[in-house]
Amino acid sequence: MNYDRFLNPSIAAVPPSGIRRFFDLASSMKDAISLGVGEPDFRTPYHIRNAAINSLIDGETQYTPNRGILSLRREISRYLSGRFSVEYDPETEILVTVGASEAIDVALRAMIRPGDEVLVPEPSYVSYSPSVIFAGGTPVGVVTREEDDFRLKPEYVEAAVTERTRVLILPYPNNPTGGIMERDDLAALIPVIEKHNLMVVSDEIYCELIYGGREHVSFASLPGMLPRTITVNGFSKAFAMTGWRVGYACGPKEIISVMNKIHQYGIMCAPRMGQVAAEEALRLGRENGYEDVLMMRESYDRRRRLMVESFRSMGLHCFEPYGAFYVFPSVRSTGLSSEDFCARLLKEKSVAAVPGNAFGPSGEGNIRCCYATAVDKLTVALDRIADFVRELKEQA
Repeated sequence: MNYDRFLNPSIAAVPPSGIRRFFDLASSMKDAISLGVGEPDFRTPYHIRNAAINSLIDGETQYTPNRGILSLRREISRYLSGRFSVEYDPETEILVTVGASEAIDVALRAMIRPGDEVLVPEPSYVSYSPSVIFAGGTPVGVVTREEDDFRLKPEYVEAAVTERTRVLILPYPNNPTGGIMERDDLAALIPVIEKHNLMVVSDEIYCELIYGGREHVSFASLPGMLPRTITVNGFSKAFAMTGWRVGYACGPKEIISVMNKIHQYGIMCAPRMGQVAAEEALRLGRENGYEDVLMMRESYDRRRRLMVESFRSMGLHCFEPYGAFYVFPSVRSTGLSSEDFCARLLKEKSVAAVPGNAFGPSGEGNIRCCYATAVDKLTVALDRIADFVRELKEQA
């Protein structure tokens, strides 16, 4: 039976995730080491798991309010206020979602009309452009360059704007480059955003993972940007809670209300046990100075430096990332495309990385490697990559 007439052609044409493709291949191979999926190797801290267990023992297995448990929304409000000086009303301006990915999806669907354009910096996370397409919009790539430390420059945004542009996605700290935007960098975007009356979806899922003494600045905290910003965040990365699937979106109540309608009809609510765990993560973090987060961040920082030094010692140019937990080394000197490099690396050395073009055309020539992998596996993987690069040079 031909199902073409039953499928939405624009959605059917979206390619599958380049991240998952190499991860799935690696998972079927014996002794393969995956540097592909951005998942912490830490277990969710015990006190967070225990809060969810106790909730289940107490029989708390019912639906929650669509917007999320109010006590969790209050903790989110306290967290954003205390950490990043952004104030949101937990009653009307916060929506708890199934991961940050759902928050991005419903934000775009709430704001985009058919034919609207959304500016998507690249390289950046693989889900942004598909989410724009699923919402009926058109993604427009805005290239970031290594010579600018992969920061989004206002002149590039200005050049990409048309009369149909409605939204700018701001993905910092950045996946896959590890690039960050500091206060002056963000402030430089404000004139363009105000001139063209744009909304901003600021994906800040890696906000706690910044290194080198730098600090995250939430875009909504800048003058005049609170009403123009949907702040997206979650618990997967900083709290090692990927499988719990709890994220959130914060923004003007008028937009959050429409986002909640989509969430209400499509999802109902995020899982109660995940919300209980998330509340515990924020509550105890507030009380103990986020010691779990700091411990994990220090470990990632050591691995970050190991990765950068290792790739450079192989003779591969490697940008130093100051955020997230990825490195984005260049493989151009090997003469292989990103796809060929990753395919051969997996086949010949059983190490999975992600080709840079999975994150947009401008990512070609680079690969993404995640350093949230256990240190012993990371060391073995780096040795295998070094052998692979040396063999390529000998064959040249």
